[in-house]
Amino acid sequence: MKLPWRMTAVAGVVGLIATLSIGSVRAEAPKPKGLGDPGSLTALRLEPNLDNKGITIRGRDARQQVFASAVYSTGQYRDFTRKVSYSSSPEGVVKIDNSGMMTPVADGMTTVSAKDSVSGLVATLPVTVTGLSNEMPINFTNQIVPIFTKLGCNGGGCHGKSSGQNGFKLSLLGFYPDEDYEFLVKEARGRRLFPSSPGQSLLLTKPVGKSPHGGGKRMETDSYEFRLISRWIEQGMPYGSEKDPVVTSIKCFPEGRIMDRGSDQQITTIAIYSDGTTEDVTQMALYEPNDSEMAEVTTAGLVKTLDLSGEVAVMARYQGQVSTFRATIPLGAELGAISAPKNFIDVAVMNKLKLLGIPPSPICDDATFIRRASIDIAGRLPTDQEVRDFLANSDPQKRDKLVDQLVDSPGYADLFANKWNMVLRNKRRQPQDTRGTYAFYQWIRDALEENKPYDQFVREVLTASGDVASNPPVTWYREVAQTNEQVEDTAQLFLGLRIQCARCHHHPFEKWSQDDYYGFSAFFSRVGRKNGENPREQRVFHNDGAASSTNPRSNKALKPAGLGAPASDVPVDRDPRHFLVDWMASKDNRFFARALVNRYWKHFFDRGIVEPEDDMRETNPPTNPELLGALSDHFIQYGFDLKDLVRTICKSNTYQLSALPNDYNLKDKQNFSRYYPKRLKAEVLYDALHQVTATSQGYSGLPAGTNALQLPDPTVGPYFLKVFGQPQADTACECERSQEANLAQSLHLLNSSEVQGKISNGAGRAATLATEKERTDEERIQELYRWVYSRNPDAEEMKIAMAHLAKHSQNKKNAWEDIIWALINTKEFLFNH
Repeated sequence: MKLPWRMTAVAGVVGLIATLSIGSVRAEAPKPKGLGDPGSLTALRLEPNLDNKGITIRGRDARQQVFASAVYSTGQYRDFTRKVSYSSSPEGVVKIDNSGMMTPVADGMTTVSAKDSVSGLVATLPVTVTGLSNEMPINFTNQIVPIFTKLGCNGGGCHGKSSGQNGFKLSLLGFYPDEDYEFLVKEARGRRLFPSSPGQSLLLTKPVGKSPHGGGKRMETDSYEFRLISRWIEQGMPYGSEKDPVVTSIKCFPEGRIMDRGSDQQITTIAIYSDGTTEDVTQMALYEPNDSEMAEVTTAGLVKTLDLSGEVAVMARYQGQVSTFRATIPLGAELGAISAPKNFIDVAVMNKLKLLGIPPSPICDDATFIRRASIDIAGRLPTDQEVRDFLANSDPQKRDKLVDQLVDSPGYADLFANKWNMVLRNKRRQPQDTRGTYAFYQWIRDALEENKPYDQFVREVLTASGDVASNPPVTWYREVAQTNEQVEDTAQLFLGLRIQCARCHHHPFEKWSQDDYYGFSAFFSRVGRKNGENPREQRVFHNDGAASSTNPRSNKALKPAGLGAPASDVPVDRDPRHFLVDWMASKDNRFFARALVNRYWKHFFDRGIVEPEDDMRETNPPTNPELLGALSDHFIQYGFDLKDLVRTICKSNTYQLSALPNDYNLKDKQNFSRYYPKRLKAEVLYDALHQVTATSQGYSGLPAGTNALQLPDPTVGPYFLKVFGQPQADTACECERSQEANLAQSLHLLNSSEVQGKISNGAGRAATLATEKERTDEERIQELYRWVYSRNPDAEEMKIAMAHLAKHSQNKKNAWEDIIWALINTKEFLFNH
């Protein structure tokens, strides 16, 4: 049979393709109210008012951003920063512009007032200005370096990269100001700075466009930044004293707001110094939203929400410190009647949906549920018999019982062993790797099947010693061979923390420093190796001695320390890796449990409560903190029981919501108001293709009957798996698996000889259906639909399929092949929904 004939013949049957309405066009629904009517304006507030003592502005170079908040009778807040008029009494102490930015004029005390001209309400704030009468030396670290960061001079794409730019180098994001000072003042024989004529310094002429500059114009000659750098040069480029205070933290005010879509909120960023003093750094901090589709933020800290509802965090970064402002943006629709919660998951999710006013989709039907759960839990399509039995079952507990059956089935271990095998980087690079790779895979599968507690599972991987024959997890150390890989994979995989940046410099988006990184590294400092007969199967052992690691920048020796934890005193004869897992699995360590439940949540819902699932930064907070906290607590309380976690998630109403959007939740991508459809992973899709066509695939060196999901090594699989995004187990990140659709995938399903061969197989389903005499065509069509979609065809689908069979009655095998071909090339087959 020629493929062009197949495409022509099938044109009449494409009407039976049951495509799922994923992102389909919908009639416009009534506009939701958002925050709704705020009521009457009852008060006006001028902030920040630190400890109710007002504001102190210190020095002529200081600035202070204030924001005005309107308080309404409903309890709502609205930003009035740019709607009020400002004044001060007595005058002459500060100036304040219409954006709420204050600058000092003279030492003294004054009261700043903000007045709403419509209501007549007035808010006041006491302000004290000090330090203008005495000229203070400008501090290089605290005042000049932040300018380089704000203007992008020390970014990774400019002078902050490791090689610098055009002969001039700065430390990345200003993390090492002592080096920056050396680069600026002492390198190039001092030609970059001219104290006798500051304006002629290259440091100023280049960024204002007076001298050629590859980075273009970065500031104006009348800007705050220009004036401050000029005065610093004029003062003789002071560095500052070791006794000068340093920034220890920053904080955003307000910390959060409930905001309407399309509204503004001015934030103020305050730096807290080591001596307890504070300083406004709003104009010098860098800002970035964690979801650019929900909000944007100006360089001055003005947050503007867009058209989507949900939660968005805006990161503020200054001098290696970070803080966040969180905006909750309600849609404001009525939820109507919703199902009673089945467990704590539903309570947390519905609480958030009520806050946001996003109605959830209804509970999915039975046919959808059995297909969804079978794929998500056991990595396979339900059989025709399973579908018929489930649909005919009237037991109100049948869904919970199905979940229990699937969790206890071999498919559960197959699916999750595949998942863990990839992120644990278990693969063959050479033929000598076979024994270790296969043994490690089988160990992973056995651990999941017997439901080994997760903390024990992790301990046995990280503390593995011996050889692969006696202890298969030792194989992890074959691929994750370098200490830095062990540190980074452990943090990312088991703690949900990406600390790779801290190996070379302070993490730009987190609090982790190089000391944190190398203190964590010390846990792996006593891992020893011995060669065996097979050079790819080294024996791993604990090498007695003091565990420590050296920060290469400071040459400081560091004891083992968990991230954010004090150093551990590890006896020289004890394996520090056990101390690491003790810290990881302790009830006080929230990283460990949160990382796992978030990873598993994403498995079922296609996005994590924190997304990406292994990037759990302070500046990337969970969309539903209540949900993440409750799941973590439950996981710890039940002894790190993975099967219980899967049961708990899949028995919730939240998991059972329909994927079809209602009038209001089509754009919801983070609050789980519906099930988010996801394409079948490569191995599951390949196995599903074999289930539908009733064929099988052999794999070299593996037993007959092995399916794609059971492959112990990603190098074994056929081209189909690569086309559909199977990872190569090169990293600890699940992002290595591609779930994106592409043209190669479509072409492979439409016209590859492999897929066509399975459809037309002489012993396959099409041939069986064509030759069967006992059942009617209608019954056989129903069976095929149950195999492909886990449901019966509707009347129109049945009519079209029957017509196609009648039209090609002289070659029924070809006609059945056409129908199978059409069904597997639909979204309803390719996606779990």
